[in-house]
Amino acid sequence: MRHDLKTVVEAQKARLDEARPVAVAKQRKRGRLTVREAIAGLADGDSFVEYGGLTRPATAGMEGAADGLVMGTAKVEGRPVDLVAYDYTVYAGTQSAFNHAKITRMYEHAEKHRLPVISWLDGGGARPHDMHVTGRPSTPTFVVFARLSGWVPTVGIVPGRAFAGHANLAGLCDILIATPDSAMGMAGPPLVEAALGTRFTPEEIGPAAAHLASGVIDVLVDDDTQAIEVAKRYLAFFDLAREPGEAHDQTPLREIVPDSPRRAYNVRKVIETLADKGSVLELKAAYGKAGVTALARIGGRTVGVIANQPMFLAGAMDTPCCIKMARFIQLCDAFDIPLVVLCDTPGLMVGPDVEKTGLMRHSARVLSALANATVPVMTVVLRKAYGLGYYIMGSRPLDPAILLAWPTAEFGGMGLEGAVNIINKRELDEAPTPEARATLHAELTAALKKSGTAVESAAKFLYDDVIDPADTRSILIKTLDTLPVPAQRPQRKRIIDPF
Repeated sequence: MRHDLKTVVEAQKARLDEARPVAVAKQRKRGRLTVREAIAGLADGDSFVEYGGLTRPATAGMEGAADGLVMGTAKVEGRPVDLVAYDYTVYAGTQSAFNHAKITRMYEHAEKHRLPVISWLDGGGARPHDMHVTGRPSTPTFVVFARLSGWVPTVGIVPGRAFAGHANLAGLCDILIATPDSAMGMAGPPLVEAALGTRFTPEEIGPAAAHLASGVIDVLVDDDTQAIEVAKRYLAFFDLAREPGEAHDQTPLREIVPDSPRRAYNVRKVIETLADKGSVLELKAAYGKAGVTALARIGGRTVGVIANQPMFLAGAMDTPCCIKMARFIQLCDAFDIPLVVLCDTPGLMVGPDVEKTGLMRHSARVLSALANATVPVMTVVLRKAYGLGYYIMGSRPLDPAILLAWPTAEFGGMGLEGAVNIINKRELDEAPTPEARATLHAELTAALKKSGTAVESAAKFLYDDVIDPADTRSILIKTLDTLPVPAQRPQRKRIIDPF
């Protein structure tokens, strides 16, 4: 072998795990995969082509394989993808002068060639040692990555720590997957101590539990391996049409909604039953609990599902629920994913406490997102369809492709008890005793409720049809079959809010 070729071959081998036993041992001690093991888990076969693998730290005397960032192109279950992965064994995965240039190159590559991006974000922010050594007047990494919003799917995985610039990238991703022992923050312990005078551990600054409750983390996974599997599942939804998956028995849908409108049920059971077996991926499950947002397949077609959750606030829509739904609608609309809306809400949450959260603005975000979406919307009213809550949950004015109701559906322009108080105020005020007033109120409410039953509402053409719940999946599939899979767009349709 010629000397020049031998030099290259040795340099290429030196960046691999086999030549770095100490680094591999460090990752084993952390309970983490190495970045090359992570990429091997993501990429099909030997499809990974590395970019910038021979890059070294800019500061003289510092050494580190690939300057702490392994990146390149690959196929992930047959789909071309760009991969970037910070290596925590190289100066805690910090962002350096040269690996900033590298990752910017990869994000620009994704933008030019319209490739999804998976970012493995495990690092402690900027590496101050060599950030001054750069041929560029600025660091465009974050701006370039932000421009991918709505253009290509972006997946972030946080297997350990993501602080400062890493957290910034994590916040820009369409979906963020993290492990229970991960930690994130806009500043790590040294900067926090300098600013506040108190030393915190990374887990004290931004534990996974806090980010799960705040909605930052979309999917919490057990470990690195499961994170890789969820990333693959998520990207698969962007193949909008596949062979139909196996269907569940649909007859249990007839009994899921209780006879009593005051009894709760878990709407996730409805979603799981309607969808192809094993296809549901819920996002932000621990945030905005009055609603559920999930990707799924129905008859092989990708759909986004937004649903009211009667298990929390009886399905009344509060600010976190609305924020979650609005952002999910944007995601689906950006990538032409049809929406299935499952409505069971008594309306928007009411009272002085909820007004302090800005609900009037955040509920408007749901309405604005649906009103301006161009993807088909298919609405199914499972039970309650009251007030502005129903209005923004795929009602007739939003022109759904189909508007269905189950026999348990109830319709009303507002909550029935409140409506009776307004409509029948004089009669109620004239009741001779509180007991007589209560009896009259109950009778008037029952009469109003009867006029808003599923069949009575359908008689006024408030729904396209009232159906046997067991037929819902079949009707949704037939409706989807009349809606062709859209051709790829030559330009971005819309951006997606970072949250």
